[in-house]
Amino acid sequence: MGITTRAATDFEGVRLLVGPKNPGANVCFCLSHRVPSKLNRELVGPARAEYVRAMCESDLPPGVLAYDGEEPVGWAGVAPRSATQFARSRTIPHVDDLPVWSAWCFRVRPGHRKKGVLDHLLRGAIAFARERGAPAIEGYPVDNRGERVDQTMAFVGFRSMFERAGFSHVADTTSVSGGFPRVVMRLDLR
Repeated sequence: MGITTRAATDFEGVRLLVGPKNPGANVCFCLSHRVPSKLNRELVGPARAEYVRAMCESDLPPGVLAYDGEEPVGWAGVAPRSATQFARSRTIPHVDDLPVWSAWCFRVRPGHRKKGVLDHLLRGAIAFARERGAPAIEGYPVDNRGERVDQTMAFVGFRSMFERAGFSHVADTTSVSGGFPRVVMRLDLR
């Protein structure tokens, strides 16, 4: 498998991976954790898509895409924590004042799952943050201890995948996804 990962500057790839099935919807495009709640509610249908298109064309694309050849097969949302809803979270604690980046959403297209794409996405998110000067990157995955996680709640990632990428557990949270506790995992990039 020739998986490569690069910044999400390809709007059509982002739309394929995290765009809503109904073009008039006010969900997904991985914006609920990325923009303030009020803006997230206001962005409906074409306006939501155009907002994400502008992000893809900006100096700070909304995340990374994984490709198998030229086919987009995976997505990871990654940005400075200060530019996300995690900056204001009451359930996911700040460990310290370091201006960390966050990787919070992972999606792999059906037919490409269980082929290591998640690991490629996380490595791509690390590289994306490092290239932009991040001192560290965090994730907030479930600590499922190998138990099955409902597919709709698996988007937060798994503690084990973060550990494989060299992250360390730095804090517990009061957040839960799919019935499993979420933890703060961090990788120093300095």
